[in-house]
Amino acid sequence: MKKRILFFSLILPFAAMSQTQPSKAPYTAAYSSKFVMASPSYANKVLNLWKDFENNTLDNHLNTVSDTVTMMFAEGKPMKGKAEALAGAKAFRNSIKDYKVTVEAWMSVKSVDKGENAVTIWGNEDYTDKDGNHITHRLHEVWIFNKAGKVALMMQYAGA
Repeated sequence: MKKRILFFSLILPFAAMSQTQPSKAPYTAAYSSKFVMASPSYANKVLNLWKDFENNTLDNHLNTVSDTVTMMFAEGKPMKGKAEALAGAKAFRNSIKDYKVTVEAWMSVKSVDKGENAVTIWGNEDYTDKDGNHITHRLHEVWIFNKAGKVALMMQYAGA
C-alpha cells in the first residue's frame, strides 16, 4: 500500500503536465510545461545504465552517452564530458560494495516545445560505503537526450 501511495504521488504531477495548462498559471516553466509520452526505448537506455552501474559494468552501454554529457549528481558537483563523468562514476562505484537498486517507476516523455526526449526514474539504492557504513537513499533522476538519441544531461536527486 505504501508503495502505491508513493507511486501515485510521484506520477500524478507528470500526468498533470500532459493535460492542458490553465491559461493563467501562477508560474511559467523555465524549461517546458508541455510533455507527451515518448518512446519506451529511452527508458530502456536509462534502465540499462542503471543495471550497468549496479553490476559495475559501466563500459557496457557507453554508446548511449554523448561525449559532451553533463551529469549533476546529488552531491551537487557537475561532471562535464563523458570521460569525466565515467571516471567519477567508476571511482564512486569502486569505493562501495554490495550495491543494489530497486526501481519504483520510470517514464519516457517528450517536451513538445523543445523537441527533446527525457526519462524520469525513481528508485532506491542500498550499499556499504568504504568505511563499512550501510547507506540507503531514495533516488529521482531526470535524463535528457540530444537529437542523436544520446544522454546529454542527467540530474540526480537523493533523499533518505
